[in-house]
Amino acid sequence: MKSSSVALPNSIVMNKVNDYYGIDVSKDTLDVAGGENVHLVFTNDLNGFKELLKWSGSDVHFVMETTGVYHQRLAHFLHSKSCKVSVVNALVIHRYSQMLLRSTKTDKADAKMIMSYAITNAADLKLWEPLPAYIQSCKDISGTINLLLKQRTSLKNRRHSLKAKDASKTKLSRSIEKSIKSLNTEIDVLETMMEELIVEHEGVLFDQLKSIPGIGPKTAMFLIVVTNGFRTFDSSKQVSSFLGMSPSLKMSGSSIRGQSRITKTGNKHMRKLLFLCSFTAYKYNPACKDLYDRITDKGKSEKLALIAVGNKLIKQAFAIAKSGEYFDPEFVSVNPALNVK
Repeated sequence: MKSSSVALPNSIVMNKVNDYYGIDVSKDTLDVAGGENVHLVFTNDLNGFKELLKWSGSDVHFVMETTGVYHQRLAHFLHSKSCKVSVVNALVIHRYSQMLLRSTKTDKADAKMIMSYAITNAADLKLWEPLPAYIQSCKDISGTINLLLKQRTSLKNRRHSLKAKDASKTKLSRSIEKSIKSLNTEIDVLETMMEELIVEHEGVLFDQLKSIPGIGPKTAMFLIVVTNGFRTFDSSKQVSSFLGMSPSLKMSGSSIRGQSRITKTGNKHMRKLLFLCSFTAYKYNPACKDLYDRITDKGKSEKLALIAVGNKLIKQAFAIAKSGEYFDPEFVSVNPALNVK
């Protein structure tokens, strides 16, 4: 039987381990590591939150990883009590555990691993802040839209299957067509709701992003929602990585080479929108056209060039958001990170 203990870096011995509490959040429970051999379990509800705070005190730094919606109630509660809270991307914790060659996967071990990460990366931890109410509402709408899009795609695939069987005029086929139309209507209604919220709270940024050749209202709207108006990012590269648009190249030595691909770890719907935008941008956006031509002139594939154009659009959108200006193809900032060319 494998031990459930986790080997922690030597640097942890030099720190006060009880200054950082690692919390592994699940649907019903909170596994908390508050020291080298301290592990307690609380319920993932208001009573459990109160017991956790009573046990730990507020003068500690709570760290948890993103878990869909399950961590949000706890994060909001701790923040409301003026506690230090950090929420770390689950992929970052996963990569950290791989670096330590962890072989055990339990809630207790996960909590201890999160605490380990917090202590060894204390200088890089960012304090969590709740999203503005309108952004959270837009995210809820966006999640519902994504669900409806998946349902619509499934129905479209079924419709295609029926057509292949020459059964496109059956009652079943007509029912599928009716369902697809209904989903289209609901998606349009939800997107209108989201746009109204964005126009009300982020109207200027919304118009500024739409001024970029290639970015339409829908893409501008979802960019604002997904990135919280670009407020939580320090560079366009971070945005690209967050959206899964950054390239990942695998190479070994001089004889084994891997093909460069995007990571695809982010928002799938947002990537699709950016890819569709790149078809317009490479024709009408001067900087994107130059980039597209340079890549294709080197014999690279058009798809690779379009992905590069998508990343260029992210860079331009980030520069627009940080500069507070409308798109100008001749704009050059004293800060190279904000240049839109």
